[in-house]
Amino acid sequence: MRPDTPAENVDHTAEAARLERTAGLYPEDAEALLLQAAAHLELADDRPAASKLYDRLLSSPAALENPYLVRALKASNLWEYGHEAEARAIIEGVRAASPRDAAPWVIVAEALEAHDELEAAQETFTEGVRLLLPEDAQPPYSTHPLLFGRHRVRRMLGVGHDDWDVLADTLHSSPVSLDELHDPKRVWSLGSDNPAELAAEISRLRAELGTYREALSRPFPVAVLHWPTSELTELLSAYPTLAEEYPSHEEHLATIEASLRELAASGTPNLGIVTGTVPSYEAFAASEGVSPGDVALLPQYATTLAARGRAVVWPPQRGAVCWCGSGRTYVECHRADQSKGA
Repeated sequence: MRPDTPAENVDHTAEAARLERTAGLYPEDAEALLLQAAAHLELADDRPAASKLYDRLLSSPAALENPYLVRALKASNLWEYGHEAEARAIIEGVRAASPRDAAPWVIVAEALEAHDELEAAQETFTEGVRLLLPEDAQPPYSTHPLLFGRHRVRRMLGVGHDDWDVLADTLHSSPVSLDELHDPKRVWSLGSDNPAELAAEISRLRAELGTYREALSRPFPVAVLHWPTSELTELLSAYPTLAEEYPSHEEHLATIEASLRELAASGTPNLGIVTGTVPSYEAFAASEGVSPGDVALLPQYATTLAARGRAVVWPPQRGAVCWCGSGRTYVECHRADQSKGA
């Protein structure tokens, strides 16, 4: 599907079939591709077919990168076509597992919200926020929907603001405040005959649309390329012209962390890291008709991996292992190293 294809002109069933075929050709990207295919099936209102794709992923012998995301999406989909009991059981399982990724929390909380389980939705959003927000740093971009969703549900419940609601207001970049966007009285104005009320609602909808467009303009993270030790050794052995870009593995890791911190400081949201392999890089170079030794190809390769859903969020969620593969937590590893050098 072309990126400029209007949504109303998309044949979602055909697009899902295309993505399934592509997943067969690129098994390493099957998880991301099949999740996209399932989303198209849901949009085509073929929810049973979407559930089959979620089941296919969950029963795959290969380990999933985001198993709780798949379970959350399956639960949300099941509830939409009458399988409430099964959906609730899956949602409880996701919550009990306490995933270290914001997306499953957002999906199950919004599923509860969509079915008027507002208290449970608030509890779920709050659990996710409590688990994933760093104590002494800006919330990662991936956690913003948790804070915004929690703010929305609490506004609907008529609960007073707390510190996390204030933080959500601070992070929200739209010219219309979250309080106004999440005002339950907006529903009444949609049926109003008062031109002033309708004009105000149109302004709010435009602001909300602008926020969605901003999020959709970067559907995958701005990603920095990471080479594990063995892969970098093989890469430099095969393509010595890249040695200037990668003087040593230690310097390579330090450059990644420094680059991401610089991007974060400049206000760039949605940052991530993609891990390269030499065979994958060589195949990408061949598809582009460029020598793998060309340093200009490296950022293109990183962007392609991110577009295929291969990026992991930076900085890692609280308590998560470091992105570098050391096995230590991020706080003990590269975050600590950066603090020492500051």
